[in-house]
This record gives sequence, structure tokens and C-alpha cells, in this order.
Amino acid sequence: MIEEGRALFLQIAENIENTIVDGSLAEESRAPSTNELAAFYRVNPATAAKGLTVLADKGLLTKKRGIGMFVTAGAREKLRAERRAVFAERYVEPLMVEAATIGLNAGEVIAMVKDRATSVGAQA
Repeated sequence: MIEEGRALFLQIAENIENTIVDGSLAEESRAPSTNELAAFYRVNPATAAKGLTVLADKGLLTKKRGIGMFVTAGAREKLRAERRAVFAERYVEPLMVEAATIGLNAGEVIAMVKDRATSVGAQA
């Protein structure tokens, strides 16, 4: 679960983001506390708190004094939009560059994607 070479607080923040995106941590629900995260990941509470602060700074969590941190309304869609942009940059742009290199147009690429999606059982 913890990956060597990456800051632990960033991994904690990313794992919480994943739970928001997949819906297991619902909007307006309480996020895990610093102590809960520290115990789960076996890290210093300051490290866990730093991960929560990253999410609060991004507007994904809000603090309710004396109660804890809560997932902000709209956080899931915000993360999904962010990840779509990263997906386009990381995968779609290089795909289209290679497609142009080998003489495929966008329509042909779309047809190939739909064909592959059908063959692996994904929605096209």
C-alpha cells in the first residue's frame, strides 16, 4: 500500500482521493482523523495531518471545528475532472500523436477503441 520513494503524506492524500472518487468516502461525510490515519498507515500523526492538509488546501476537505474533517460537496466531481485532464494528457495526446504518425485519423482511432472495448467487455 505504501510505495517507497514517494512522500508518505502524498500517498495518504492520494489514497483518500481514491476513496472519494470511487464513492466509498461520500461527500459531506467525515474523513478519517489524523490519529486513525496514523494508526492505519503506521506513520507519525504529523505525516497523516500533512496529507489531510493537502486535501484541505485543494478544497476537497473542510474542517468542522471540534468534529473533524469532512469531504466537501462537489469533491468527487472535482477529482474526476482533474483525473480526466490527466488521462487526456498522459494517454490520449500520445495516442493521437502516434495515430497521426501512422496515418490514422480521429475517427479511425475511435473505431479502434470501440472495437477493443467491445472485445474486452468494456462499455464503448
